[in-house]
Amino acid sequence: MAQASAQPITFDQFLEWYPQTGMCYELHNGTIITMNPPPGKHELITGFMCRSVLIEASRLKLPYLIPKTAFIKPPLANSAYLPDVLLLNLGNLVNEPLWEKASTVSQGESVPLVIEVVSNNWRVDYLKKCADYEEMRIPEYWVIDYAALGGVKFIGNPKQPTVSIYQLIGDEYGVEQFRGNDKIVSPIFPGLNLTAEQIFKADVID
Repeated sequence: MAQASAQPITFDQFLEWYPQTGMCYELHNGTIITMNPPPGKHELITGFMCRSVLIEASRLKLPYLIPKTAFIKPPLANSAYLPDVLLLNLGNLVNEPLWEKASTVSQGESVPLVIEVVSNNWRVDYLKKCADYEEMRIPEYWVIDYAALGGVKFIGNPKQPTVSIYQLIGDEYGVEQFRGNDKIVSPIFPGLNLTAEQIFKADVID
């Protein structure tokens, strides 16, 4: 990630500035951040998770979709995030004041699940985004650390590829971690039949 602007700006200024260049940017506490193109493995895992989640949501007949590009804006932070996987509850979008204007959600009721696939900016995923998603009361947040980039306080020592699933319990996140052949346990999708290793390999299972 590279810093694109050193001057703090507001979310509205960020929207006005946002260029139509094909590049992706986030806003972190008023600072524009360039999102560097991810490696191929990152994109395979992201696509695999989109497929897996949507198949399960369809099986359960839930009104959920994954947009191509949409922001999460924490109400109490001057930030805007582009998650790798953002699952939207279509039924709550009528209550989102920024949805029609800017494809942006700011209410936890609109977001059943967020998934981030870890890159070199792992501190943002484990610290900043986790805290903001918790504050928004997003029910479930996954951090897929396929390359074991996160610090040992997040994924243990020795470091190994880990899926961390944060679940909102009361006002705070609790976390469960899955590695190797551990079967993923998703509170939102209890019928999701995946192991951590299948996610890391992006194995397509019919």
